[in-house]
Amino acid sequence: MTVAIIAIIAGLVALTWSADRFVSGAAAAAKSWGVSPMLIGLTVVSIGTSAPEILVSITAALQGHGDIAVGNAIGSNIANIGLVLGVTALIAPLPIKFSLSRREIPWLVLVTLVAGGCIVNGYLGVVDALVLLFMQGLTLYLMFRWQKKADNNEYSEGDELPDLAKSTAWLYLLGGLALLLASSQLLVWGAVRVAEMMGVSELVIGLTIVAIGTSLPELAASLVSALRGHHDIALGNVAGSNIFNLLAVLSVPAMIAPGELNDAVIWRDYPVMLGLTVFVALLAMLGKQPRHIGRLASVILLASYCFYGVWLYIHHL
Repeated sequence: MTVAIIAIIAGLVALTWSADRFVSGAAAAAKSWGVSPMLIGLTVVSIGTSAPEILVSITAALQGHGDIAVGNAIGSNIANIGLVLGVTALIAPLPIKFSLSRREIPWLVLVTLVAGGCIVNGYLGVVDALVLLFMQGLTLYLMFRWQKKADNNEYSEGDELPDLAKSTAWLYLLGGLALLLASSQLLVWGAVRVAEMMGVSELVIGLTIVAIGTSLPELAASLVSALRGHHDIALGNVAGSNIFNLLAVLSVPAMIAPGELNDAVIWRDYPVMLGLTVFVALLAMLGKQPRHIGRLASVILLASYCFYGVWLYIHHL
């Protein structure tokens, strides 16, 4: 138990430090490549910070722990919105760019509904994996297409990017990503060991300990981005990560270990994820400009996440 707790603390410290380097490298790469911070947040940062979820799901599925893999994907999305967006907006209220509310947020809602269609019958199989992977390819295509049509005036001068040499930017980007992955794995290992000693079910482990652990890169990256004024990276990171979690991460257990789902995933966990996603979508698409995720919304998100955690604990008992 002591070793596991030390692993959790070490993972948290390493995550915080590596997230700072990773976001700096991603932002500098955006500048050197001549593309918008939004695209970097939706692709490089999102895929990079979703890598722990993918690795955990592959490992869990190969070892026959399908509940952990599915719980990791859905639980990470719940944590990304309720915890990551909630904490980030509480510290630094996030303005919502018009392009995000018009394209990426509606697409996230659609992807969430497609994922729901794949699990509603209580079985996750190869056909579902193919549907999710097709949507993944379509998502990447649309992101690059949207980038070409983006209005450069949408990006404010406040989102100024760090001036790093190209070699330094690559070192920060790749080195930060490598340490993010390593520290996430260390954190999850310790958390899972603690949960197993407490006798918690695999689904609850996936939805809470593993999901929070693998969402910490998103939390760290989004916090650093928001505090530095890179609002596009902070919001784009969460939106992109949730899309990739449902398409790339959820497709892993469907492809490697197809099988029946725990009923609680359908009637309890998916509705919570859908509800939080729709709430953020309404904030982004309705109301007067300029729209933002402020402190009131952040309190609602955090309260919802805490209530969900208590609900899981009570149901487990």
